[in-house]
Amino acid sequence: MKQNFKSTVNACFLAYIVQAIVNNFAPLLFVTFQKEFDIPLSQITLLISFNFTIQLLVDLLSAKAIDKVGYRTSMVLAHFLSALGLASLAVLPFVLPSPFVGLLISVMIYAVGGGILEVLVSPIVEACPTDNKEKAMSLLHSFYCWGHMAVVLLSTVFFNIFGIENWRIVAVIWAILPIINGIVFAKVPIANLIDSGEKGMSIKELFTSKVFIILFIMMVCSGASEQAISQWVSTFAKEGLGISKTVGDLAGPLSFALLMGTSRALYGKFGDKISQKKLIPISCIVCIGAYLVVSLSPIPALSLIGCSICGFCVGIMWPGTFSISSAMLAKGGTAMFALLALGGDLGCSAGPSLVGFVSSMAKDNLKVGILVATIFPIILLLSTNLLGKFSTKTKA
Repeated sequence: MKQNFKSTVNACFLAYIVQAIVNNFAPLLFVTFQKEFDIPLSQITLLISFNFTIQLLVDLLSAKAIDKVGYRTSMVLAHFLSALGLASLAVLPFVLPSPFVGLLISVMIYAVGGGILEVLVSPIVEACPTDNKEKAMSLLHSFYCWGHMAVVLLSTVFFNIFGIENWRIVAVIWAILPIINGIVFAKVPIANLIDSGEKGMSIKELFTSKVFIILFIMMVCSGASEQAISQWVSTFAKEGLGISKTVGDLAGPLSFALLMGTSRALYGKFGDKISQKKLIPISCIVCIGAYLVVSLSPIPALSLIGCSICGFCVGIMWPGTFSISSAMLAKGGTAMFALLALGGDLGCSAGPSLVGFVSSMAKDNLKVGILVATIFPIILLLSTNLLGKFSTKTKA
């Protein structure tokens, strides 16, 4: 890698930590929101759906807009909105007549920032001159996991020292990182994804490609398989398994993020020794088994172990699909990454939403919701096998 692009890649690593803060800080407070603002589980589910639905809309609208506005301006804006939304969590629910509306507005603001980050971070790294794109992409996505771990661990430490009632201070503290990284992105060099004079595939061309349709479905299922567990594991440990919040957050979200990051970091180091097309199906099979353990085991400790195993299994799904897409559709361009992010965020919304709604119908039994969500890794497995029928590389 050229020396002057190392700062760009490092900034992208931090950007995925920001993305992790945006997606995983509020879920740590779901039980607190329920009690402090008297919000039912059905409305808590709406917070998750709203976050990823907004990100989904941003993915869709940005497919054309970002190329016109430019990567740099878009990245700076994304970080600013992420910071503003996180800080708003500490203010709006307390100054608006409806605390729930205040939470929704805060989620909307940081979701726009998170959506832009999801579209841009991967193609910016893809455009940097690296030797092994698949390994670089997997290492990049591991930083989402390290960010997830930092959110859980540091927030839990703060809550235990200063009390959960002071969560507003933590929200403001987490808003500082996107401000700093936004300033960094105003200065680092950013390369073009498509060579000068060439044009990336259009949205129409992408959606008329059978390969892309399969890849899009894979992204939906990757996001759903990951977030169906990730977004609910803290609440599941506390309410479903009767474990204290501190132990539940450490044994649930933290172990999930640790193993998800570990799997991505391992592939980032040894990824040249095994094909992602072979690794993803294996991950799907183990993931299905882990989902069944989580939902059917009568032993709380075993259910939490199942959650952790899910983290390891889903780790390679999202970055692996990105890398396969780049290899098979080399001229996909920004539109391809935007639509893949759209598919991923659609899954991130559908997975936890399905768990929440099914659980509500089953008298707030999260195990039933998680059992139904097993459909996502099953579809991903079938899609990966179908993709294997196409050539290793398809030229646009």
